[in-house]
Amino acid sequence: MRRLWAIGTGRFGLVVAVAIAATALVSLVWTPFDPRTVDLAIRWTGPGWPHLLGGDGNGRDILSLLMVGARTTVLVAVGSGVVATAVGVLLAALGALTARPVREAVAVLVDILIAFPVLLIAMMLSGVWGGSLWVVVWSVGIGFGVNIARVARVELRRVQRSDFVLAARASGLTPAQILVRHLLPNVLPVFIVQLSWSMAAAVLAEAGLSYLGFGAPVTEPSWGLLLGESQRYIALHPLSVLWPGLAITVTVLALNLLGDALREATDPTLRRGDAKPQAHEPTVIA
Repeated sequence: MRRLWAIGTGRFGLVVAVAIAATALVSLVWTPFDPRTVDLAIRWTGPGWPHLLGGDGNGRDILSLLMVGARTTVLVAVGSGVVATAVGVLLAALGALTARPVREAVAVLVDILIAFPVLLIAMMLSGVWGGSLWVVVWSVGIGFGVNIARVARVELRRVQRSDFVLAARASGLTPAQILVRHLLPNVLPVFIVQLSWSMAAAVLAEAGLSYLGFGAPVTEPSWGLLLGESQRYIALHPLSVLWPGLAITVTVLALNLLGDALREATDPTLRRGDAKPQAHEPTVIA
């Protein structure tokens, strides 16, 4: 954490992530106005007091909608992260620790699943089960879990050939014990970085699905849904589109930068401040 905080992009990512999580928690008990209340007097009003960000086309307070929409963002990011973790660890373990026929079958399965875009999978599931946040969480989590498995599988295979793993196998540890005690801790940095990037992509995917009408239902405030409702009036009321678009952009940017900073903080070859080898200068003899 000290190395991560020492990196500027890491500080920015951490601060934004904590701020969004805090906003989501605060919105559970308090918002400036009820986001479901319609007041035609503030319809399309600009920023001011007491509506700091103005009102949307339905007469709702935009700041309150953004605060409640942060709950959807956190739910999708964390939920899809949990699903992606489970899928990624399972497929990576099957593709690295099992017999050769199983490993090859898992590799083919991963290649097939990667060929399907996450948005397409989510739209197909939404067409069958209906649009809901849980459909988005599962579809996005499975889609990005496959990407995590593809990267983690290579790392597991590399660590598996290490001497300490061979010693653990010779001492009688089971494959499950070797996975938990030796393999996963050594690939954890790579896994965390991939998970951070996947959560950023999950936020963007949820916004895109809600914008297209396949994500959060209209009864559940969402930044993508708010953006989709306001984009048709962008020429007349651009600020109503600016706020949800800015929230999505800053969140995705922060998570991506956090992933880059995590990669730099956990990789000893990329850490800043390490002593760099100095070039040898020939000695001049007078």
